Amino acid sequence: MRRLFYAGKLAEEIRITGGDARHLARVMRAEIGDEIIVADTDAQAARMKIADITRDDVHLRLVEYLAQEKGPSIEVILVQAILKGEKMDFVAQKAVELGAAALYPVMTEHVVVRYDAKKAAAKAARWQKIADEAAKQCGRQALIHVADIAPLSVLLQSAELFSASDTAIVFCYEGEREQSLRTHLRGLDVRRVVLIVGAEGGFSPTEAEAVTAAGAQPVSLGRLILRAETAALAALAVTQYELGNFDL
Repeated sequence: MRRLFYAGKLAEEIRITGGDARHLARVMRAEIGDEIIVADTDAQAARMKIADITRDDVHLRLVEYLAQEKGPSIEVILVQAILKGEKMDFVAQKAVELGAAALYPVMTEHVVVRYDAKKAAAKAARWQKIADEAAKQCGRQALIHVADIAPLSVLLQSAELFSASDTAIVFCYEGEREQSLRTHLRGLDVRRVVLIVGAEGGFSPTEAEAVTAAGAQPVSLGRLILRAETAALAALAVTQYELGNFDL
C-alpha cells in the first residue's frame, strides 16, 4: 500500500498538497477510493481513503488509525564524512533502510569534494529528500533528520551528541588493531550509539586524536579493506544487529 508522511497531526480529514499530491496524482495515478498509509510528525500512522484528488491537492478521509510501531530500544546515529560522487546519496538511502535515527554529514581533512555554503545547503536538502523517499519505501513511520554539513571539529563540540551520559561514541578507525566493533558493542549499556565513519581516505592522525579525546572508542571493522560506503553500511548493520534492533 502506498505510504506518505504528513507534516502535521492526523485528523478525520486532511489535505495533501505540493510534491506529494503531484506524485500521487501524476506518477502513482491514484484515484478516488484508493487507500494509502499516512504517518504524521508524531509517528502516528493511519489508513486513509482518497475522497477527492486533483493535480495539486489530495483530500483524505480517515479509515482507521494503526498501532504505533515500537521503535528501537537503542537509537543509532551515523556521522559520515562526505563521500565523492553519488556515494553519499547511496549512504543516505541505505542508512534509512538500516534504521538509523539521524545522519550527520561532516567535512574531514581527507574529504575530496568541497562545497561553498550554497552548494552545501543544496546537498543537505538533496540527502534529506532521498532519506524521506527511502523512509516511505521501506515502511518507516517516522522520517530521519539529515543535518547540515559541518566540519568534524565543530561537530565534536556538540554537547547533544558527545556529552550525554547515555550515549556511546563509536569511532570506526582504520588504524585500530585491537578492539573490534562487535566486541565493543556487546559491553554497552546505553540509550544511543553514535557511529563515526570516514571518507575514502579515512581520518588523519590529528583527527583520530581529536575524536578519541572527545570520548569516542576506536574500533575496527575487520581485516579487509572496505570501500567507504561499504564501511558505513557494514558498521550500521553490525551495530543494529548486535543491539537487537533487527529483532521482530
